[in-house]
Amino acid sequence: MSHTQKHKARLLARVRRLKGQIEAVERALEAEAPCGEVLNLTASIRGAVSGLTAELIEDHIREHVSNPDRDPDAARAQAAGELIDVIRVYLK
Repeated sequence: MSHTQKHKARLLARVRRLKGQIEAVERALEAEAPCGEVLNLTASIRGAVSGLTAELIEDHIREHVSNPDRDPDAARAQAAGELIDVIRVYLK
């Protein structure tokens, strides 16, 4: 079973929150909200997309490359853990 299927409910919840955030931008634009407010809304969307992307990449590494919690090869497990940490920081 694919990691996206395994975590389907959690991933869909994130996507639905994103959808709500995008709709909030639409409502703000329609209401002619101040640009600062619209910019804050779009910044939150960017953060949410980055979080979703980081989660998908981490799950992909754990499922298809190496799971640092279960890999018997210590060097590969350490490298996978380091890669996951870098992805988290980079997409923050």
